[in-house]
Amino acid sequence: MSVFVNQNTQVLIQGITGTQASFHGKRSLDYGTKVVGGVTPGKGGTEHLGLPVFNTVKEAVAATKANASVMFVPARQVVSAVREGAEAELELMVCIADNVPIKDMLEVKAILKGTKTKLIGPNTPGIITPGEARLGIFPENIHKQGRVGIVSRSSTLTYEAVIETNRAGLGQSTVIGLGDDMIIGMDFVDAIQAFNEDDATDVIVMIGQMGGLFEEDAAAYYRKLKQKKKIIGFVAGNTIPVGHHMGYVGEVMANGNISVQDKISAMRDAGIIVVDNINDIHKELAKVIS
Repeated sequence: MSVFVNQNTQVLIQGITGTQASFHGKRSLDYGTKVVGGVTPGKGGTEHLGLPVFNTVKEAVAATKANASVMFVPARQVVSAVREGAEAELELMVCIADNVPIKDMLEVKAILKGTKTKLIGPNTPGIITPGEARLGIFPENIHKQGRVGIVSRSSTLTYEAVIETNRAGLGQSTVIGLGDDMIIGMDFVDAIQAFNEDDATDVIVMIGQMGGLFEEDAAAYYRKLKQKKKIIGFVAGNTIPVGHHMGYVGEVMANGNISVQDKISAMRDAGIIVVDNINDIHKELAKVIS
């Protein structure tokens, strides 16, 4: 098993004829991901990367039976791209674009409410189930099949977490990059719930960062679970001096009222194992698995 994507996931690429979509689409195809088509308005009826191109997501789903998509569209087009996917009843959408306006993400949230569609991102490297499916821009060569579920708010530190599981000789079941923007689709709670119910996942690694209440919400959810898998967590920014601001949107909006230490304390109080250095994750994994 895996969470959200596997070898049977049928994937569309929205904006498939763009430069980045072409590059990462080919890598995903070479990885074995079942990419079944793409969408670029005005180019329907053509082919790209050996795949059929459609004018709309609805047309693409009808023809290919796709159930997921990766959006390589500009931030200003995210709302319309999500609306198309939700109306076509895709199960999962991955949004790569960064800095999607807050007002647009509020509209996206409203569009998705009550639908079957889950959104990962924006500003995410995507999701990967090693050896089965890659939706996004993950460097696929560092991933190994295993039994550790990884969920991260920090795109670059997601890769560090992957390396840590490899150092422990465990590999990954599925890796999810939630996205760095202030308002995102899927959050830690969604991921923890999925991993906790997944037979192929033995332990969860959770990477947080400054800004927002995502980690506190996850801690509150985890505390209430009766049957739960171990979580090893890390929060980026715990060595930054008090009063220093990084400029992250989430940090700016919090106005310094929520510190990294607050997040760490909430996680530890809930029973999550929190390391002070991300390079110590593999040591804690060895303890949990042994």
